[in-house]
This record gives sequence, C-alpha cells and structure tokens, in this order.
Amino acid sequence: MNVHDLKGKTIAFAASGGLDSCTITRWLTDHGVKVVCLTADLGQPDEEDITAIGARMRACGAVDWALLPLREQIAEAGLKIVQAQATYEGRYWNTTGIARHVTVAGMLPAMRERKISILSHGATGRGNDQVRFQLVTNMLAPEMHVYAPWRDPEFLKVFRGRSEMIEFCEKHRLPIRATRDKPYSTDANLLGLTHEAGKLESLEIPAKFITPGMGCHAHDAPDTPERFSVRFEGGRPVTINDKRVSVLEAFEQANMIGGRHGVGIAVHLVENRFVGIKSRGVYEGPGIELLGSCYDLLLQLVLDRRSRQLFDDLSLTLARQIYQGYNYDLASQMAWSAVDRVADLITGTVTVELHKGRISFLSATETPHCLYSESNASMEAVGEFDHADSEGFLRVLAVSARALAAAKQIRSP
Repeated sequence: MNVHDLKGKTIAFAASGGLDSCTITRWLTDHGVKVVCLTADLGQPDEEDITAIGARMRACGAVDWALLPLREQIAEAGLKIVQAQATYEGRYWNTTGIARHVTVAGMLPAMRERKISILSHGATGRGNDQVRFQLVTNMLAPEMHVYAPWRDPEFLKVFRGRSEMIEFCEKHRLPIRATRDKPYSTDANLLGLTHEAGKLESLEIPAKFITPGMGCHAHDAPDTPERFSVRFEGGRPVTINDKRVSVLEAFEQANMIGGRHGVGIAVHLVENRFVGIKSRGVYEGPGIELLGSCYDLLLQLVLDRRSRQLFDDLSLTLARQIYQGYNYDLASQMAWSAVDRVADLITGTVTVELHKGRISFLSATETPHCLYSESNASMEAVGEFDHADSEGFLRVLAVSARALAAAKQIRSP
C-alpha cells in the first residue's frame, strides 16, 4: 500500500504529537488523504497539557482528533509485566513495547465507531514499533489494514530522516517542538521513558548527559535514605506506605518516590531489535522498577525450586513476546495463565529502603503463602531439619556422580 492508494480515503493515524506525527499528517493531507488523528493518553510525563496535541494535529491538516483515555489500561498492563517479571535482555521492563499493545487495542474501537479500516503510524522501518503496530492490528482486527509511511517509497523519496522532516515542518510552519540539535529522542508513558538516537548512538558517550524526565540520576539523589512499603494482595498492590491505592495510583506514587531517589533512571542497554539489528537504548522506569523489585522479593518466598525454574522460563518468554509484538497470541495466553496462578499466591507487605538508586530489603511480613521457615533454615541446633538426615540424601546423589566419573564423562579442571 502506498500513498496513492489512500487518496480520498479516511485513515486513522496514531499521533503522539511529535515530529513524525506532524510531518506525516501534513504530508498525507497534501496527497489528498483525510487524516483522523488518535492520541492515546498513557499518562505521558513529558506532556504538560496532552489536549494541546489536538491543536497541533489540526494545524498540520488533521480533519479530526480524539484523545483516548488509556491510563488505567497501561497501568494494568504494567502490573502484568511486574507479575511476570518480564524484562527484556537485562533490566528493560518493556515499557514502550507494552504501550504499543495498549495503544492499538484502544484505537480499534475508536476506528470502528468512525467506520475507519486503515491504521497508520509513524514507526520507522528499522525499529520494533512497526512490528507491534502491524501484528497487534492483524491479531485483534484482521479485517483492518496498516499503512506505514516509513515503508512507502513515495515517502522515502522525500524524507531520509529527521533533518528533512524538520525542514519540511519549518517550510510549512507546522507547530513542532523538535530541533536539529536535540541530542536524543524520547518516547514516554506512565510506565517509563525510552531514550534513543542522536548522541546515544555513540558508545563512547555515557548516558549521564540525559536529563531524566521521571526523577534524577542516582548521584543527584538525596543523601538521606527513604523507606518504602507496599502491600500486595493476590498479586495486586493495594497499599503504599499504609495508604490504599488503585493500580494506577500505585504506579504514580512509585514513580514519584522511586524517581526522586534515582531508582530505575538511565538504565543503559544495547539490545537486539526484532528486525535483526542492535540499538542502544537508555531507559527510565522508577515505578515499575520499584514495584517490580518488591514483587520479586515476595516471589522468592513463595516459589519452590521447580516452580521457580518454570517461572523464570515464562518470564523470558513473555518478555520476548511483548517486545516482538506477540502479547495477544496463543503462546502468550498460555504463559499468562501460569503467571496469573502464581499471582494468586503473592500476598504480603514488603518494606525496602531507597538510597542513591539502590533498593535494599528491610522486611517482609504477613505472607500467608511463604515457604521460608526460619527454624528449618537456621544453622543453629533448632528446628525440624536434622543434619544427619542428609547422609542418605548425599549417598543417593553420589551414585550418579561416581557413574559419570566411571564413564569418563568428567573433564578435570
């Protein structure tokens, strides 16, 4: 599909209000396409007035604009990631990846209301977001089509990158905020900020030049530590510092508290994109890092050896599934079912200390499904565990160890 196929048609465009949104909306309008811009309200911390995006998009030629209230949906999706500990290739909490799933799922009903069957987006041809927009639409609404300008030869003839887009917008006096000397680009939602491109593409430049949008760098955090307490019931946060919260409020408060102590700020990761190239991302996610770490402290108390191994495999699977755009397929549904069963058992209050970007365990209380036994774990002469009982256990293990040696399968160090 190219822009000539769209002339005279009405399409929906996923508009963040940034440089790509402004450029593409005006370019499509100039080619006779009627553009309805849909903006997802995902609790973006970098938008002081998200309704101002509507005025910007209409100034760029949009025939209509709508704001989709999806804050509660992104909070619930973030909780699912916490419950699965679904971090990609390190400590990236999939904050942008899951946001695309939530955005598309939220846009489809708005498109059906307007009888629009074509979804467009500003994701580039070398990134992951194009895959997420495409696959989520194909899975949830196979009757709809996806048009990606960054894969249209007609668009690529005019725009090779950021510089040409800024020049185009300046020529047409479009209300953009981007500048040629901005050192990096940012994508934001309630769960976190993703920074990439620009100066971040050089591995010789540390990430400390980034101005955090959700807190501060650890070295700028207060010298005085702060206690943070969260209670989970059935895998859901219900109180923070002894005050009742919704899931959305839990993330908002954890973002504020964790952010001011530099938790989860400027996490550097060179990752493998789904399209087959590596990219450098710098991430912020104070709330999801804080809640996710506290949740993991309860997981450590509840999961036995076999369930822990399976859970860790499911975590890796779901992290890849979300990252690659498959959060709604059968494999993910199967994995989520198992994660939900674990979440049912995650009840307890965790208290930690925050200091200079670090999260330190202080206590875990009221954990009815805890397997940890202080008496059994004790090295003192108390409890139900008799050290002598291990003699038979070790004799059984020794049989296979000696068999491996006799079969000459062991390589000496």
